[in-house]
Amino acid sequence: MNPLRVLIADDHPIYRAGLNALIASQPDLELVGEAVTGIQAVELATASRPDVVLMDLTMPDLDGVSATSRIMALAPGVAVLVLTMFDDRDSVLAALKAGARGYLVKGAGGDDALRAIRAVAKGEIIIGSEVAAAALHQLTTPPAQVTPHPFPDLSEREREILRLLAAGYTNASIAERVHLSHKTVRNYVSVIFRKLQVTGRVDAVIKARQAGLG
Repeated sequence: MNPLRVLIADDHPIYRAGLNALIASQPDLELVGEAVTGIQAVELATASRPDVVLMDLTMPDLDGVSATSRIMALAPGVAVLVLTMFDDRDSVLAALKAGARGYLVKGAGGDDALRAIRAVAKGEIIIGSEVAAAALHQLTTPPAQVTPHPFPDLSEREREILRLLAAGYTNASIAERVHLSHKTVRNYVSVIFRKLQVTGRVDAVIKARQAGLG
């Protein structure tokens, strides 16, 4: 049988190298390319038509959700498996709505990633155990009648981080308060900027304070 052709789309060189080594260790998998931006991921996926794209959500130029949506429009036969640091249900649903067939948190083991690659290539839907319960709850629970939150597009975690941004905390201070790594907080901040449609910290803080946060 021909090996499954895999494209890696991730801007972190160390993690990308780990995936490269993992794929190289499997006789039934073949690496066909590496993308370091969302736009490059779309271009390589449509040109090489891999069986599976391993997609990070936080990518330069074009985020992973938007890149997934474009790949589905241009190369619908390609399976996208999201490998990301975000484990909140909003990110899961956004990726699945864009057309991703799988969603794993980057802390998942190599065996889990290999099983997921092979499964999505066969047309299965894979959601890692870290996020499955939250996603199922979101899909099965009727919407409650609650007072609308400011910035409804943000997840609870993103609103919490935005509130701390508006209060003047640095990324390092936020990481300590919410018990996350500095890198994870930086990724959350990037997503918050995208969702608020702002270009930087100052604009985000202004918007947050105008909405009563911080």
